[in-house]
Amino acid sequence: MDPWQQLLQGIELPFHPDLAVPELHEVSLPVPRPTPIADTSATARERVISTLSGHVTPGMTVAVGGGSRGLTDRVGLMRGTIEGLRTLGAEPFVVPAMGSHGGATAAGQRAMLESLGMTEQAIGAEIRSTMETVEVARTPDGMPVYLDRHAAAADRILPVNRVKPHTCFKGPIESGCTKMAVVGFGKQPGAAQVHSCGPVEMRDRLMAGITALRATGRLLGGVASLESTSGHVVRVEALTADDVGGERERALTDEARALVPPLPFPEIDVLIVDQGGKDISGTTIDPNVTGRFWVHGLSEGPAPDVSTIVLLGITEVSGGNVLGIGFADFIPVSVARHIDFAKTYINCFTAGPSGVRRSRLPMVLPTEADCVKAALSMCGRGIDEPKRVVRITNTLHLSTCWVSDALLTDLPVGVHRV
Repeated sequence: MDPWQQLLQGIELPFHPDLAVPELHEVSLPVPRPTPIADTSATARERVISTLSGHVTPGMTVAVGGGSRGLTDRVGLMRGTIEGLRTLGAEPFVVPAMGSHGGATAAGQRAMLESLGMTEQAIGAEIRSTMETVEVARTPDGMPVYLDRHAAAADRILPVNRVKPHTCFKGPIESGCTKMAVVGFGKQPGAAQVHSCGPVEMRDRLMAGITALRATGRLLGGVASLESTSGHVVRVEALTADDVGGERERALTDEARALVPPLPFPEIDVLIVDQGGKDISGTTIDPNVTGRFWVHGLSEGPAPDVSTIVLLGITEVSGGNVLGIGFADFIPVSVARHIDFAKTYINCFTAGPSGVRRSRLPMVLPTEADCVKAALSMCGRGIDEPKRVVRITNTLHLSTCWVSDALLTDLPVGVHRV
């Protein structure tokens, strides 16, 4: 018997005999549906060649950043970027640019890239992994800017990342090439010094960091992708060094916000999330979708107002890192027994104040059904009252969801039954 089963042995859950789990119905959500890019790899290659042709010299070594996020067609995006750089005469290689993810070890970060499909054979480039860093610059306020040792030894660095709203702060630029350059390439110390402060200072440190890094001449540019909620890449752009942290990345950030809308229901009694994970969101469950941020100094989203959250599964690629598990109120034993507390807590300490409340353990119950019933029992609605229940696959891909009758009778504008 594992420790979790032993802990729960003999516990009788006091569910009311009249408690009913409502039937759910699939609905289509009013999300933007731009035309997907047919060939991500070819598009990345063409964008790199056309945008960076005047910035690459023959023989230039370029450290290309590979991240831990679940980018759609991440392999094609990386492969196209590398092919484009080679066409221009550069000598690219890949470094894991993911802060402290992967347990903050070189082997763990390489393994995370490979678990996402980014093997040397698939992307066509050598992967060099280390957690050692080099200080390459300082901001006017004295904040050091770090680079992965292999990246610091290259002539230039090139982050490749999806642009999207961040989970810990709000600003003109949030998650994207700037964040990967300053935080991802900076490994654990780079991530810790940006994430260790509140949301306002986090935003300011990120922008100061990219300005200082750009001034060193080490930043070649970036490759940015945008994704729709249906899980398709809808835009790929190559950026120059001036574009990273500049007006072009700001414009992409604005466009990305429109592609990641919150759930359109003003009030939800029970939100059931089938799967969370580090490849879905850095916080396992994306607060930009649920409205539940839980960061001191950052306002909660205006909607939806969610009473209880049930999380039923964690992606395998997360490797047991469940920073953000605290967003959930109930998890089954099947999730709890796969938590790697070492990886999770390392990530939480790196995340600073945003990791405190988000790392708390939810109520652990024997089965998925128990979790759903517990949420229904404790959501603030009477046993005989209709419950507003929403079920989603995850917070990354949200073109449809499932809702109870209490929501089906008064659907928001743009929501249609499938």
